[in-house]
Amino acid sequence: MSNTDTAPDEVDCVASGFAGVLHPREVPLGGPRAIRVRRTLPQRERSLIGAWCFADHYGPHDVRGGTGMDVPPHPHTGLQTVSWLFSGEVEHRDSAGVHAMVRPGELNLMTAGAGICHSEVSTASTTVLHGAQLWVALPESDRNTERDFAHYVPPARTTGGVTTRVFLGELDGQRSPVHTFTPLLGAQLDLDPGVDVTLDVDAGFEHGVLVDRGDVQACGSALQVADLAFQGSGHDRLSLANRGDGPARVLLLGGAPFTEELVMWWNFVGRSHDEIVAYREQWQQHDERFGSVDGYTGTVTHLPAPPLPNATLRPRPAPGV
Repeated sequence: MSNTDTAPDEVDCVASGFAGVLHPREVPLGGPRAIRVRRTLPQRERSLIGAWCFADHYGPHDVRGGTGMDVPPHPHTGLQTVSWLFSGEVEHRDSAGVHAMVRPGELNLMTAGAGICHSEVSTASTTVLHGAQLWVALPESDRNTERDFAHYVPPARTTGGVTTRVFLGELDGQRSPVHTFTPLLGAQLDLDPGVDVTLDVDAGFEHGVLVDRGDVQACGSALQVADLAFQGSGHDRLSLANRGDGPARVLLLGGAPFTEELVMWWNFVGRSHDEIVAYREQWQQHDERFGSVDGYTGTVTHLPAPPLPNATLRPRPAPGV
């Protein structure tokens, strides 16, 4: 998914001692009749959770009378995109030649590496569109890797009123086979009413609990829809409860602290201002770094990049600096 802000903020990815709740901001996705998404990462208080560097939550949107999701071909560098749906269906096409459908409970993970472009369009059969789009920053050793795509349907396991689907990493004995370039965790947890659970988690990870629905309490904080509770590394347990009368659902994200310098602007992850400038120019010039998408039928076949800010984009300093 693209960051379609016409004037995206510079993200100063500085190390942070923040521990608490991140509240989302609403941004449009697409054109004048765009759906709205709730963006929780990045924020000034916290720009990363492990290598997770971007989190959008959207829906449920009734799209029967509107355009739904229609994101034209747009570029990415230095990251992986994680598409996860709760309802609806989205058609994915990319410049690696992949044509795939994103469906509820099924992971679609696209690796941009040195450069890729892709489009995302909700299908005509979709009535309610509801899901999350997440990005993962790639480490220096792998950020120029080849384009790639992985699809995985994690099994659902129910224990004590909690149904868990682990789509990346490992939790409670469930492991995803999907490769990641840094240690990560990604899982959907559905909680029955009144359930109170303490999860055994990797103490070396930072964790975030992103609420999709329900009256949720996580890490000691009461949360609203699209809130994200953050817990730093050094904890081997994470508390989670459904205080409501109906079902609750969250995404649990985790990862080893990401310690490398990076710069994130628009749809690019790089390491310097000059790299971002070069990526933008290459995209505007239809450079082969990104390739092209076949089969997209929208009116805009090449989403233009917004203007760069009138300042030098700053890299994240090393921890402790």
